[in-house]
This record gives sequence, C-alpha cells and structure tokens, in this order.
Amino acid sequence: MKKYLLAMAALVMILLTSCGNEAKKNSSEPEVVEVVTTEKVTHTSAATDVTFKDPKVAAVYQNYIDLKTALVNTDAVTTAAEASNLMTAFANIGVEEDILRAAQTIAEATDVEVQRKAFVIVTSSVEKMLEGAIDSGVIYKQYCPMAFDFEGAYWLSNSKQISNPYFGDKMLRCGKVDSEIK
Repeated sequence: MKKYLLAMAALVMILLTSCGNEAKKNSSEPEVVEVVTTEKVTHTSAATDVTFKDPKVAAVYQNYIDLKTALVNTDAVTTAAEASNLMTAFANIGVEEDILRAAQTIAEATDVEVQRKAFVIVTSSVEKMLEGAIDSGVIYKQYCPMAFDFEGAYWLSNSKQISNPYFGDKMLRCGKVDSEIK
C-alpha cells in the first residue's frame, strides 16, 4: 500500500510539472471564448490579427485554426468537416501528397484520437507553409510535452493562451508557447 501511495504521489508530481504553462502567466488575450451550455463547454477560436502576403495561405491558416478548434472541442464530426475544408484550401494552393493524405485521414476518421495523430503532420506542413508568408502579426507555435504518451506534439495558435487540441477539456491548458512565427 505504501509503494502504491508513493507511486501515485510521484505520478501527480510529474503531471503537475510536465504541463506547466508559462504562456498563461504572460498573456492577457484570450485564445478561445467558452460558451457554456447545459451539456458541455464549447470553445471558439479568437480572431487573428495576422495578415498574409498570399490570400491562399490565409485561407489555409484559417481552415487550420478551425480544424484545431474542433479538436480542442473533441468533436470528431466537426473535425472531419473542417479537415475537408482544409483539403480544399490545400488543393487551391498545391501541397505534397503526404499532407493531403494526413488531412484526408482526419476527414475520414470517426475517432478523435486518430484525427489528433494525423493533425501532427498537418501542423508541421502548415508551419512550413507559413515561413516567409506573413505580412504582419504573430502566430504562436505551442507545445504539449504530454501528448502521445509523453512523445510531445506542436500546434499553431492565434494567441499565447493555450488551448490544447491533443487533450481538449481533459487538459485544456496543458502546454507552452515554444516560439513565434512572424
């Protein structure tokens, strides 16, 4: 029993320290607006102040943010629909086949955990697309060290406030701002 209690205490300490959110202390701007209903809290993305040199890149980024928000809400149906919208934006700009396949996996999956794994690939690709494409404003690259059994994963955001797409409401504020894309 004593070993069990020590193991539980150690696990709690790991969880509390792994998921520190430095950005929360420094940010006064909201990432999401929480709409309370009788069933659950729904998160919506904050408006972005980022402008892009190419309107096609702007469309990709907005569709990406809509997809991320659906994952924050742990809504597989909306996530699939948003992935379909992102695929259209990808087709309009022209992307590599593996990026389209990742978005298609999200669009076809009914399991939000499958969608979240494919979202990692989408995030990496969208991040590369944004390099040198921003006219003004800042995009925040955020990181959760606990995603996928402590493998960790990144996502992009309109603000410093953490809204974790890999855990949703289970651990909504788990993560930190890793860097800024300007």
